[in-house]
Amino acid sequence: MSKNFKELQAKMSPERRARNEAAAAKMIDEMALDELREARDLTQEQLAQLLHVNQAAVSKMERRADMYITTLQGVIKAMGGRLEIRAIFPNGIVRINQFQDLRKRA
Repeated sequence: MSKNFKELQAKMSPERRARNEAAAAKMIDEMALDELREARDLTQEQLAQLLHVNQAAVSKMERRADMYITTLQGVIKAMGGRLEIRAIFPNGIVRINQFQDLRKRA
């Protein structure tokens, strides 16, 4: 018989629950493009239609390790988001704004 998650969670120590919550938050905070697309409930074909490209182009883009910021900005916008680039230093975080709306400037 399967157990309810809440029952299993109630039996966990507070430390284990905290570790599990931290691991889940990290998974949500860090995603590859294909994982992000899937989390947004989009297929490659649907995203391709939004970007006015074919499905193969989306597949290729999701496997790339490097791409133009404008390309990434367009993908994120098609998924309903906004791309933000930040520099993280030991003493704080700086939002880099020179890449905002690059497509409008071009």
